[in-house]
Amino acid sequence: MSNVLSGKVALVTGGSRGIGAAIVRRLASEGAAVAFTYAASEVEANALRAEIEQAGARILVLKADSADSNALRNAVTHTVSSLGRLDILVNNAGILLRGTADSYELSAFDRMVAVNLRAVFVAVQAALPHMGAGGRIITTGSVTADHVGFRGASVYGMTKGAIAALTRGLARDLGPRGITVNVVQPGPTDTDMNTDAGVREMVSALTALGRIGNVTEIASLVAFLAGPESSFITGAALTIDGGYLA
Repeated sequence: MSNVLSGKVALVTGGSRGIGAAIVRRLASEGAAVAFTYAASEVEANALRAEIEQAGARILVLKADSADSNALRNAVTHTVSSLGRLDILVNNAGILLRGTADSYELSAFDRMVAVNLRAVFVAVQAALPHMGAGGRIITTGSVTADHVGFRGASVYGMTKGAIAALTRGLARDLGPRGITVNVVQPGPTDTDMNTDAGVREMVSALTALGRIGNVTEIASLVAFLAGPESSFITGAALTIDGGYLA
């Protein structure tokens, strides 16, 4: 790997496992000092910290439920105070609470909006006072913003569609400051959300490549958007789905 992000500081929300952990590993391997949050996966978070430290990179682990706005703001503050600056914000934390509209609990609706959508805006607001020209804001969305594809994901798809719209608006707001804002929209990916073997086989057949994605592939796109070669990309929703939507 190169040191293209050497001297940069990144904060990744929801970084203890899955796509988030892959992003943490990739940004650290590119030379960035990385802070990441976790809500409940303490064992995984500490294991990832040890792994990154052993590789010689600077790492900061912060416990913060993204539904808690104060905890999220404090995570940004601690990142800056501990690592000295903030150049890259990756809004990765997200949850999927399935259910159809006829029986969906409003408490689940509110939780999904809080974690998947409101937290993105809260983190961006908290990060902006510390972010200068060349700053990067990247959010993990989903292809469900454009194609839900299965029952019980209407609220999830709504939050991901809203993230894409928010990204476009933020790109306009922050363009004059030289800060880019983009959303990465993974398709079917090998994570904790996709553990059913039958579903994985079915979804794999729906992609052009005949397989689901790997978290390292998602992380590679995030790393590109975090680097200097993506400086003219902003307001974009970049699909990475193996041709699922093709």
